[in-house]
Amino acid sequence: MNTTQFSGVHTALITPLTNGAVAYDELSALVEKQVAEGINGLVAVGTTGESPTLDHNEHGQVIRTVAEAAAGRVPVLAGTGSNSTAEAVSLTKGADATDATGMLVVAPYYNKPSQEGLFRHFSAIAEATEKAIILYSIPGRCGIDISVDTCARLYEKYPHVCGIKEAGGKSSRVADLVQKLGSEYLILSGDDGLILPFMSFGARGVISVASNLVVKELVAMVQLALGNDFAAAEKINRRFQPLFGDLFIEPNPVPVKVAMHRAGIISSPEVRLPLCEMSDANRDRLFATLDQLSL
Repeated sequence: MNTTQFSGVHTALITPLTNGAVAYDELSALVEKQVAEGINGLVAVGTTGESPTLDHNEHGQVIRTVAEAAAGRVPVLAGTGSNSTAEAVSLTKGADATDATGMLVVAPYYNKPSQEGLFRHFSAIAEATEKAIILYSIPGRCGIDISVDTCARLYEKYPHVCGIKEAGGKSSRVADLVQKLGSEYLILSGDDGLILPFMSFGARGVISVASNLVVKELVAMVQLALGNDFAAAEKINRRFQPLFGDLFIEPNPVPVKVAMHRAGIISSPEVRLPLCEMSDANRDRLFATLDQLSL
């Protein structure tokens, strides 16, 4: 499967909430803003989109809303992962029926399956769609890693399981993936702060939280890196490193929603429990960083 379309910056979209309900009109407006500012792709209902607390109807409707608003102008990856294989298959089948371009499927969390269990889990999902599947390895949240060998087994049997969002924090793992699976296998950074180190080892972009707020500069940075101009890319990267850090001083997506609300991009910074509003001290720190960047 050709993975070129997934190179670049993909925004892990927040899900705007108002008075407890998903604000679908605002979500459509967010997609339009992202596309107008030159984003390369979008992710609907990732962790940043508060997937753990959206019910199944909301989950499906958010994916449909994002895909319809994007209208084929940029790829849309639908978050369809779960720690229940049956639920992940159901979510994937639902997303497959939309205009989403592909799926982003996180490793099962909490139940910590073996690598054989992971292979069977992702195989069941792969058999539910012919659209591209991007695995999502984030051991800090899931307690397990998707091994390089498991990625290779899946890619060999299911060529549409063609990439990974890598959020384990190790550039050496990116190098191992490239060596084992080849340059056609898509690797995207799952950490804004590690975009350039990962790209220097063969990653082709990022699934970004920060691009909810800053699109043009991050797209420019990644394009420079794709063109092997890492010196110019590093100038942009250095400027935004404080933001990359401060967007995670409290659980994602609390800080980015606060920043977007302050910038007038969304009408409310509301999140769902067990997430809650930022502390005053952390909010002041975030605002100081935003002021320094004129955001």
